[in-house]
Amino acid sequence: MESIAENLAAIRQRIDAACLKCHRDPSTVRLIAVSKTKQAGQIREAFDAGQIDFGESYVQEFLEKKSDPLLENQPLCWHFIGHLQSNKVRSIIGAVSLIHGIDRLSTAEELSRRAVQHDMTADYLLEVNTSGESSKYGLKPEELLHQAPSFFKLPNCTLRGLMTIASPDPALARYEFRRLRQLLDELKGVAPDPSFLTELSMGMSQDFEAAIAEGATLVRVGTAIFGWR
Repeated sequence: MESIAENLAAIRQRIDAACLKCHRDPSTVRLIAVSKTKQAGQIREAFDAGQIDFGESYVQEFLEKKSDPLLENQPLCWHFIGHLQSNKVRSIIGAVSLIHGIDRLSTAEELSRRAVQHDMTADYLLEVNTSGESSKYGLKPEELLHQAPSFFKLPNCTLRGLMTIASPDPALARYEFRRLRQLLDELKGVAPDPSFLTELSMGMSQDFEAAIAEGATLVRVGTAIFGWR
């Protein structure tokens, strides 16, 4: 059974190979180790192996890990990758570097309100339901451009790009990744400052190489690093 450090090395090699295959610089893709349900000791093991970015989905679990003695004084970069409800915004603002899972204007408005209240800024991604599955969160693709102006005008928070969770079918997933990239290009066309829109969070353990081929800048890998939950 491979160690977390060995698994990380293998994933990084696969990321490098995927980037080279589609003529991309590997430095343009960041690996987020999905650490939800994992213990602080496992996260520390990954950190000691050079991993910086970690993704959490459950607010209380995340806050407990962040304050764990093994992790609290370490320069980890936390991402909130789960569905975020408005009433949970107050608990994580200022504690994460990027929020991936905002899927409605009311949540972004609450993020903005809290950021203004605390005199800070917050970066976030909009989740788009590219698969159309009712079990998944996210804006419908056809809603994105219509709603975009309302997101752009919110103070103290910056929309940095888009996120999606693709279908399990590889052929469908490839199309959905491509669609998210196209949506980001369209979003740049209506943005007050398109230079802020740099991120595409897409691809997980089973499909991150296809996501990289379609332009992913953030890939979220858990099982292939930490094993089955």
